[in-house]
Amino acid sequence: MKRLVVVLALVLAAALGPATAPAPARAQLRRDHQAPPGPRPHSVTITEFGAVGDGRTLNTVPFQNAVFYVRSFADKGGAQLYVPRGRWLTGSFNLTSHLTLYLEEGAVIVGAKDSSQWLIVEPLPSYGQGLDLPGPRHQSLISGYNLTDVVITGNNGVIDGQGLVWWQWLRSHELNHSRPNLLEFLYSEDIVISNLTFLNSPAWSIHPVYCSNVKVHNVTIKTSLDAPLTDGIVPDSCSNLCIEDSTISVSHEAISLKSGWDRYGISFGRPTSDIRISRVDLLSSSGAALAFGSEMSGGISDIHVNHLRIHDSSKDGQMFYGDCEHCLYPASGND
Repeated sequence: MKRLVVVLALVLAAALGPATAPAPARAQLRRDHQAPPGPRPHSVTITEFGAVGDGRTLNTVPFQNAVFYVRSFADKGGAQLYVPRGRWLTGSFNLTSHLTLYLEEGAVIVGAKDSSQWLIVEPLPSYGQGLDLPGPRHQSLISGYNLTDVVITGNNGVIDGQGLVWWQWLRSHELNHSRPNLLEFLYSEDIVISNLTFLNSPAWSIHPVYCSNVKVHNVTIKTSLDAPLTDGIVPDSCSNLCIEDSTISVSHEAISLKSGWDRYGISFGRPTSDIRISRVDLLSSSGAALAFGSEMSGGISDIHVNHLRIHDSSKDGQMFYGDCEHCLYPASGND
């Protein structure tokens, strides 16, 4: 296995003020590049495609049709898909490039409890199987594949996976395929996720995998603290990714850096690198607040963390380092 070098600067927010040292010029340029674009020149509302926000009507087809429609604006500056106040029940759907998905205050995208509404997809090549079972897995509620310039944001709108039924199926060994995540991007770049709340994911809440230039800003993530194996944000074989000003309260790892599993991760050979985590509040009832691995066979390097508040997490030291051979970090404890 490749030698992993992780440089971690951990500063408790309760004890220290803002860092005074200027960021390297290249890092500053990357952060500017990740800033959300201005208003899109075109905008549509999900109700224009027949969606009904009553919490009972299934809106999978309206979401799919809306995304298909806004693809026509990709070479015209892109478009915004607006989700107004209401509870918008849906199965899994894909996004497209040059899209802003905007959830208004009081807007809730709700994952269907019927597993047939969550598509079945192949396992990730760096894992060779799903999270829970061999073979295919359920697609995430909202997904993007090979995309660029996507913003998912709002006025504190909510994406709720209604994960309880999935947790019960896992405990009772009734799953036919591995549980889905809430939001997943594959092979994508220039992604911004901000100003939203993610609730009750069946598995992981935000999973960027094989991505670059990703910014997660001002999000809240919550699951039941007794839910099985529900992680918060999982950067996976990603580069140039920033997580900041967010609150995560989950049962397993709050933030977990990964890069593939065993021979699949080694063969795929894409590390997680150049990760910046700042000003986050983390709670993990049965795992580590910040974890390196354990699926990290592709390597992890160049990780920078500061102003991290950890509380009520179970693992010793609140951090878990998988197979990391050379990690540099100061000692710390609970707030």
